[in-house]
Amino acid sequence: MHYEAIVIGVSSGGMNALKIISSALPGDFNIPIIIVQHLSAHSDSHWINLLNEKSHLDVKEADEKEKIEKGNIYIAPPNYHLLIEKDKTFSLTIDERVNFARPSIDVLFESAAEAYTNKLIGIVLTGSNSDGTKGIKRIKDCGGLAIIQDPKTADSEYMPKSAIAAIVPDYILSLEDIVALLIQINQQKR
Repeated sequence: MHYEAIVIGVSSGGMNALKIISSALPGDFNIPIIIVQHLSAHSDSHWINLLNEKSHLDVKEADEKEKIEKGNIYIAPPNYHLLIEKDKTFSLTIDERVNFARPSIDVLFESAAEAYTNKLIGIVLTGSNSDGTKGIKRIKDCGGLAIIQDPKTADSEYMPKSAIAAIVPDYILSLEDIVALLIQINQQKR
């Protein structure tokens, strides 16, 4: 299968998980990655700079109407929902919080599922609420690939457990095994 995008949802314990993933992916990894990390509304971009220092890919905050390009890791800006339009560009909104969060993982996942259908990989990582559960179900319903972090390896197991209870994931893996799988998928599409 030729995948065109990867969406990742992460909350409590997310910085550590994102450091592991972003630093382990090689520079020739060319499936764009779009991430919602639950943040304070007043968070600055310092943590994105930290990820960028260790990553072989370009880590940046997503901008309104920006075209999604391979070789990039995009992060939802604080206090905005990040959506993907049918033309594979970003849209930012300040709509109501979903699952007490803005940005919401479900909002990203559901819009990405509509835009990419079966060419999307959805990943739910560590977190302490159920955000991402509806979204990963939508990704599966549209024929996409669903990967959940093994709750036993998550800093906070609630979010992965919630997703696993709602769907039959394609994979339940540790962070290291998620990276290995993504690299394998990326090499298959060449």
